[in-house]
Amino acid sequence: MYRSGEADGSVTGGVAVEEGLTARRQQDQADIWARVKRRLRAELGEDVYTSWFARLEMDAVLDGCARLSVPTRFLKSWIEAHYQDRLLAIYRTEDTGVERIAVAVRGAASREPMAPARRADEGAPASREASPAVAAPRAAEPEREPGDLAGAPLDPRLTFRSFVGGRSNALALAAAERVARNEGGALYNPLYLHAGVGLGKTHLLHAIGHEVREAGRRAIYLTADRFMYGFVASLKAQTAHAFKERLRGIDLLVVDDVQFIQGRTIQQEFGHTLNALIDAGRQVVVAADRPPTELESLDERVRSRLAGGLVVEVGALDEQLRISILTARIHAVQAAHPTFEVSPPVIAYVARQVTANGRDLEGAVNRLLAHATLTGAPVTLETAEGAIRDLVRNREPKRVKIEDIQKLVASRYNVSRSDILSERRTAAVVRPRQIAMYLAKVLTLRSLPEIGRRFGGRDHTTVLHAVRKIEKAIGEDVALSEEVELLKRMLQD
Repeated sequence: MYRSGEADGSVTGGVAVEEGLTARRQQDQADIWARVKRRLRAELGEDVYTSWFARLEMDAVLDGCARLSVPTRFLKSWIEAHYQDRLLAIYRTEDTGVERIAVAVRGAASREPMAPARRADEGAPASREASPAVAAPRAAEPEREPGDLAGAPLDPRLTFRSFVGGRSNALALAAAERVARNEGGALYNPLYLHAGVGLGKTHLLHAIGHEVREAGRRAIYLTADRFMYGFVASLKAQTAHAFKERLRGIDLLVVDDVQFIQGRTIQQEFGHTLNALIDAGRQVVVAADRPPTELESLDERVRSRLAGGLVVEVGALDEQLRISILTARIHAVQAAHPTFEVSPPVIAYVARQVTANGRDLEGAVNRLLAHATLTGAPVTLETAEGAIRDLVRNREPKRVKIEDIQKLVASRYNVSRSDILSERRTAAVVRPRQIAMYLAKVLTLRSLPEIGRRFGGRDHTTVLHAVRKIEKAIGEDVALSEEVELLKRMLQD
């Protein structure tokens, strides 16, 4: 028995060592992948990285092959066709043991019809833009219409009934409802909604699609990836003409995340589709993370066409709207958990602390629910503080716009925004202009040429000169340094 136990101990120790080595190798691979992504971002630029590599993930490194994955077939095809060699070269600078790259589509093997709806207490994940909606229990995915051009399915939870309105989204909601009900014909065409992450623009797109389909009209919802993949696939299959004709024969086209549409040919076809639908009186609704004038990578004619409709920003959630979203979400959860109670002071506290977007608010409710159901204790201010600590700590900084920088600097130095954009070279205008260019460089992700275009079409060397001059002046002038820091805080608060 003694020997048997001794052998068992040896085996157990060996397993522990092996598990430790495996964990260490996985951590090393994760560190290498983080460095690869940093190199990709630095070498290819922010726009290219965001468009093609932001959703690229490393799954494993086995037998000299780095196995990577992306969410769509289009991204897989594009990376393999345009960046495979570059990606391998960058990877090998960090890990010489990698000899090849394999890109797969995440979840490609599990695309069976959806299972029956989950119960609310099973914690079905919210869609990526579910807030500021109240997420109702997910129903089974509706059957795809014949000839649906592989349009993305509409989420049954995202309707006008489940959307929580407030001052910041009132105009967007009113425009969406009018477009969906076809009141006054295609009056706002295209309707262009833009907002940051988790503020509800995709919810409105799905709600419009539901309303149009319920009225018996034909609606197609496409992400930018789906549109690009469908067009490229039709070209390969030599069915591009049929693809275009079917796409232009619908009543409503909804395109989400239009900032990701890349490639001159695809952008031209997107522009032709917009023109054909709008000229025929068909409705187009588009969403992006910024106004059309800021989509520098998009063809100028497409930008002009998008800007020619109704452009509406879905604003940040004010405190009262955050309280309404939290209250509505808690009421929805109580249908499955009648004993789940959150007092108004706790709701108000969470609304003051979690300010980034609706997704974080839903995450806060899920954390409070987990505490209440797992511990059986009531939800107090103290427990709420602990439950949402990570949401507050990881809050994303405010996205600063170049237009806001120009307006603030102009107001601060008693000049007009048109003066800053003009060719005037007086000292009263030159210094504010240079400060605005400097702030645009340090507070936004825009490239020097992009900043130059936004400052009256100036060359990137002019922007670089301004940035270097202000950097030098800040180091020598304490008053100017304090003034610039104050402007930074005002823009980021």
